[in-house]
Amino acid sequence: MDTKQIEADWAPRVLGILRIVAALLFMTHGSQKLLGFPPSDHSPEFLSLIWFAGFLELVGGFFILIGLFTRPVAFVLSGQMAVAYWMAHAPKSFFPALNGGDAAILFCFVFLYLVFAGPGAFSVDGARQQTDGT
Repeated sequence: MDTKQIEADWAPRVLGILRIVAALLFMTHGSQKLLGFPPSDHSPEFLSLIWFAGFLELVGGFFILIGLFTRPVAFVLSGQMAVAYWMAHAPKSFFPALNGGDAAILFCFVFLYLVFAGPGAFSVDGARQQTDGT
């Protein structure tokens, strides 16, 4: 088998799977903040900074999940995770394993990757592109 052909066939599929799994994990943070599921000790005040973070996580995560407007949404979410890391995690400790910010860092860079790589397979963006004939 030709490795170039395997890469051409599978890279978009695996990218699509990465996008979907990252979005599902990301959405759980928003659903916890806004919907109380999974249950949490606190819920944010309506229109507070944490509430807006939850809104971006839930709604933006859904857009990433279905692959709609993937690049601009991923850009916003990457920035959100960078801000979340420096505001909420970094002041606790220099080390991400100690400050609880390792997930924020990973989400930041996965979303940044999606800005440049696009949605991959299994996306609304890809379906729209095919129907446009481009």
